[in-house]
Amino acid sequence: MARIIVTAPQMPAALELLSDHDLVGGDHFMTREELEGAIVDADAVLSSLSDPLDAAMLARAPRLKVIGQCAAGFNNIDLDAATKQGIVVTTTPGVLHEATADLAFGLMLMATRRLGEAERLVRAGTPWRYDHTFMLGAGLQGATLGVIGLGQIGEAMARRGAAFGMDVVYTARHDHDVAAVDTTNPHTAPTRRVDLDELLRVSDVVSLHCPLTAETTHVIDSAALRKMKPTAFVINTARGACIDENALVEALRAGEIAGAGLDVYEHEPSITPGLLEMENVVLLPHIGSAARPTRAVMSALAARNILAVLDGKPAETPVN
Repeated sequence: MARIIVTAPQMPAALELLSDHDLVGGDHFMTREELEGAIVDADAVLSSLSDPLDAAMLARAPRLKVIGQCAAGFNNIDLDAATKQGIVVTTTPGVLHEATADLAFGLMLMATRRLGEAERLVRAGTPWRYDHTFMLGAGLQGATLGVIGLGQIGEAMARRGAAFGMDVVYTARHDHDVAAVDTTNPHTAPTRRVDLDELLRVSDVVSLHCPLTAETTHVIDSAALRKMKPTAFVINTARGACIDENALVEALRAGEIAGAGLDVYEHEPSITPGLLEMENVVLLPHIGSAARPTRAVMSALAARNILAVLDGKPAETPVN
């Protein structure tokens, strides 16, 4: 029987699959101090994006064989340290892109059509009546959607934009990202690959779907924001640190861009105070993949990865 640390509340699908083993946690978010104590004799960790699985933490886990990260990303894990210790790191790719793209598209609608602002007005009991010029927002048909990062989520977002009648441009890190897309069908795929500078200049909405790397940290900074149209919006469901939030606040205050929709934050869960004060900013609490069917599949995949490695078999979706 293996000892498996479950660092945060989990879906029943994962816990049921792992129930033959000694499970520690799973009913609350472990603090760093709790995890430091629990990981010492752990054979596996079922982790979340907020867990600090850095080199110092992993050094406390001589028995650790596998990390089953219940997320597509792994920027909270020191991959080099894990690899040196022989720890298999796994994630849950290929199952959350549609749900996250739904959320990103919802953020775009909320920001461009002022939906959050309008609902707050109604809930506050503010007097209103139908008026031809009341609560005017931006239209999407014929607008240009710029997708930064054409992975699975970016491609799914691009399909949604095309279906709404948007022109879509995109950046891609690798040629195979482009080759995997059917660019002959403008209703289901992006239409034009451009460099970042052009994307920023021509887009009415810039939507981030890139992983967090040294190259993408603050990819949207003050210089990038100045290149955008004053009528443009930025949407982020990738990682918070892809945007310099202080620069974003200043750009919004100066009218350099029209608004933003964020589901992730640079210092999550803390939010840069200036963002909280702005009606033209939509703020959600990192719920991109938070659809019940999606989270169930993610949890089950993370659990299967753990079981495979503990059984001496290859993981389904290893990172290292």
